[in-house]
Amino acid sequence: MNSLKNSTALILAGDVRISEQGYDELAEDGLSAREILGGIEGALIVEEYPDYPKGPCALLLQKDQAGSSIHVVWGIPKGYTRPAVLVTAYRPNPDRWNHTFTRRL
Repeated sequence: MNSLKNSTALILAGDVRISEQGYDELAEDGLSAREILGGIEGALIVEEYPDYPKGPCALLLQKDQAGSSIHVVWGIPKGYTRPAVLVTAYRPNPDRWNHTFTRRL
């Protein structure tokens, strides 16, 4: 699946939308849209969800401006090829993830 590749190209081109849930989660964890967008180039795929009902998406591990780990779910709406949608972003709970935040416990 090319969800990360497609999303990354859209993000770098500025073809992005942030969902209402995405905005809420950003605010809750003290994250800015700017740092999420700025961290896409160093992102790693943690999980892919090609059959997600709203369209293919992927959970990415990114870093915030201070270098701390954050999880970001990017997707592309079902039936469309654009825009990249920031579905949610949050600071992963260390009790639910391994020390690298790449595998669920």
